[in-house]
Amino acid sequence: MNLPHAFMTLRAAAAAVMPVRALLRQGTAGLLLLSAAATAAPAASTASAPNLQSLVVQASGATRRQSVDGVVEAQRQTVLAAQVAGAIVEIAVRPGDRVRAGQMLMRLDARAAEQAASASEAQGQAARAGLQLAQRELERQQQLFKQHYISQAALDQALNQYQATRAQLDAQLAQLGVARTQSGQHLLRSPYDAVVAEIPVSLGDMAMPGRPLLTVYDPKALRVTAHVPQSQAGAQTTEGLIEIEIPGQTARLLPLRRQWMPTVDAATHSQELRLDLPQTSARTETEVAAGTAAQPALSPGMFARVWLDDASPAPAAQAGRPLLIPRSAVLRRAELNLVYVIVPQTGQALLRQLRLGAKRGDQVEVLSGLSAGERIATEPAVAARQPVPPLAQGGQKQ
Repeated sequence: MNLPHAFMTLRAAAAAVMPVRALLRQGTAGLLLLSAAATAAPAASTASAPNLQSLVVQASGATRRQSVDGVVEAQRQTVLAAQVAGAIVEIAVRPGDRVRAGQMLMRLDARAAEQAASASEAQGQAARAGLQLAQRELERQQQLFKQHYISQAALDQALNQYQATRAQLDAQLAQLGVARTQSGQHLLRSPYDAVVAEIPVSLGDMAMPGRPLLTVYDPKALRVTAHVPQSQAGAQTTEGLIEIEIPGQTARLLPLRRQWMPTVDAATHSQELRLDLPQTSARTETEVAAGTAAQPALSPGMFARVWLDDASPAPAAQAGRPLLIPRSAVLRRAELNLVYVIVPQTGQALLRQLRLGAKRGDQVEVLSGLSAGERIATEPAVAARQPVPPLAQGGQKQ
């Protein structure tokens, strides 16, 4: 063995043991100092951990809310179809165009109908000329009858001929009106101020009576239709608050009128609820100057969420009172909503999955996953850096 190296090792060990012997000579005071030195490192690490802010979940004084899915519909939506057969020769509009009442939308081939109308008009002219001739003949016969040159039978024959010619003229005029009406049916016009929703045909297609050609709707009269479960619908009142949430709208809408359908669907056991929507206003000059983005226009088929007063049973202490937590306390991972719940026995913050409901400002309603009285961390990022307590690491002490 290398003697100088061994001598240096023994000298270092003696130097390390000397302070411990000095502390042992001091008795109990020395032992206390040794104990303090042994726990100094864990205490320092615990003190360096960030402070965890938390709160106790309490039931809110607001009324519980429940949502059902709905869809935006048009109160006036019309499917236009042709009443006569004919090839489509002109489509004057496109889907999305706004049209006025009476505006021409589509034209069919009306050459055959126009020719039939011209023939009926010619027959009417001939019947009108025959009526004029019969009228002059009747006047001559009346003059001759007054002078006793003809008999009563001859006068009656002239009168009957005049009446028959007049009836024939009336029939020809009626036939002419029918031909003109059929000619006008080759033009499809808008029944009211509307928006063109769909055109399922193309130029050159053959239109048949009853075949849908265009669909238009009134954009000023929209509603939301939702199917509410029977148990929830039966507990609603006429004064209960109903709100409509539509993606893209900055605020919830209040319906102008509500209407419950009198029947319940036997297959789904739900009752239909119709809510008339208010008209969406255009941007003001101030909003345009500030560059505020316009809200998307509502159209049939859009998704909507209807919020109703929750009529489901709840514990007596929390009946009708929702649990609200800060939105900042919720940690989102993919499709999961999580929150750190602090265990009272160990102080450890554990993740727990929640089912959330409506958002109310900077708070969100908890539908399931939490109970009143539990403590949660309000800062998920800080809770994730908290050290795990000794009991949580190694289990319970024996």
